[in-house]
Amino acid sequence: MIIGLPKEIKNNENRVALTPAGVAELVKRGNTVYIQALAGNGSGFADAEYVLAGGKILPTIEEVYAIADMIIKVKEPIESEYPLIKEGQLVYTYFHFASSEPLTRAMISRKAVCLAYETVEMDDRSFTLLIPMSEVAGRMSIHEGAKYLEKTFGGRGMLLGGVPGVLPAKVLILGGGIVGTEAAKMAAGLGADVTIMDINLKRLRYLDDIMPANVKTQMSNDYNVRSQVKVSDLIIGAVLIPGTKAPYIVTRDMLKTMNPGTVLVDVAVDQGGCIETTVPSTHDHPTYVVDEVIHYTVANMPGAVPRTSTIALTNATLPFAVSLAAKGWKKACADDKALRKGLNVVNGKVVYKGVADAWGLPYFQVEEVLKIKYCPA
Repeated sequence: MIIGLPKEIKNNENRVALTPAGVAELVKRGNTVYIQALAGNGSGFADAEYVLAGGKILPTIEEVYAIADMIIKVKEPIESEYPLIKEGQLVYTYFHFASSEPLTRAMISRKAVCLAYETVEMDDRSFTLLIPMSEVAGRMSIHEGAKYLEKTFGGRGMLLGGVPGVLPAKVLILGGGIVGTEAAKMAAGLGADVTIMDINLKRLRYLDDIMPANVKTQMSNDYNVRSQVKVSDLIIGAVLIPGTKAPYIVTRDMLKTMNPGTVLVDVAVDQGGCIETTVPSTHDHPTYVVDEVIHYTVANMPGAVPRTSTIALTNATLPFAVSLAAKGWKKACADDKALRKGLNVVNGKVVYKGVADAWGLPYFQVEEVLKIKYCPA
């Protein structure tokens, strides 16, 4: 198969979809991989490393899209890329369709085959391609939150762990999944007073068992959230309903009950955000203030640590890329239920229910499109 690796052009997106090691694995299996010039520079991978791995360099993004059967990316295509996508071309990347109707309609119009990392779901209900970036974003959320709590950045002027004789800052984490767990680990390690909220009692029991003593758990409901946001210094939004828009857990009226200089970090921004006042921001302008509350809502947080992120992402996505290249997307998805769940849009049809529901679009069962026997999840 001919595979294309374009340079990411989203604001301050320094990741690249594959390391040279990943390219080498695809090339040794008989595939041809074209990499846009300088695509890996932001992650510290020079063109010469890709050439040494067996890849071929093309100077422009247009040439990469034009030649490739499969495009492998990190982030969703942005508007300038829409016209480059060919009918029937497989695009393998993070899409987060439920947060962008224009993107969804553009991919329908282009009749692309859109395989979204974030909805590839294993038998144990884990989202194996979402996990590495969730781990990075969860850990980063505490780094960024701690920074913006500093008075010089407009925060309350608090050190997360406090010092002897001074109480630590209170960190509230909404959601006990991968992002929330990683955030709690980092905040606890810095000595903060941490509370994790979730609607899953079984998950809360697990977290209560594994977390250190400065991490507490509490059932998530409107009453409890309202009580906690009043006394929290840093609030992490870590709610995920895969493939669909995140629900609002923190509503606009709650902001007025918070202390001035409280920091909100909404990691759920890719899925529309779990904080009602969330508007996607960029690494150039990461924060804004509503009702004296600082919002950090960067939609590609792991792009700030691209070398770590690129290596972690390649580790997860490469085995599926190998299968797609070897079998073609139809057979690979027919053979692998997890990969099949990654299909969101196929040749103009929405085949992921959460996306169809988000925008009121017709929904087609993916098995129907693939012409295979339907197997209930």
